[in-house]
Amino acid sequence: MTSVTYRGVEPGDAAMIADLFAQSFVETFGDLYKKEDLDSFLAGVTPEAFAAEIADTEFALRVCEVGGQAIGFAKLGSPSLPIDTPPDTIELWQIYVLGPWQGQGVAQRLYDWAEEEARRRGAKHLQLTVYVDNHRARSFYDRRGFTVIGRYDFMVGNHADEDLIMRKAL
Repeated sequence: MTSVTYRGVEPGDAAMIADLFAQSFVETFGDLYKKEDLDSFLAGVTPEAFAAEIADTEFALRVCEVGGQAIGFAKLGSPSLPIDTPPDTIELWQIYVLGPWQGQGVAQRLYDWAEEEARRRGAKHLQLTVYVDNHRARSFYDRRGFTVIGRYDFMVGNHADEDLIMRKAL
């Protein structure tokens, strides 16, 4: 297997992360939406938006690369979901890994970093959302001790996806 390297995200990585997000999202979910809904959603996935998050200490991002090419990333941040949230909770906003690298331990390494970083920041709970029909991701989080605590409408343009809100105690 080709060597995968993991590192923190730097300000100059914003365009790379935006591209990786869009590529991974389309690869995984693109066939679920009308073109105008997908285009509308992806219009908000900009290097500027990621640059703001990279500069914000409320967020932590990690990227993984093969030969200098980004293949996945994880992002933690303050809770944003419309649900009662215990104090000392951090949200795992994203773990995205490109298809060819799924099932090779990349997501696990990104998740391990996210949980360790959440603890380092003093979190007692980690929460996230997962698309109800993303069985692979749901199983991944089930195996790591997350439980469903609610639901959330994740908007892609004018299309509402049913997401499950999951949480675990750290």
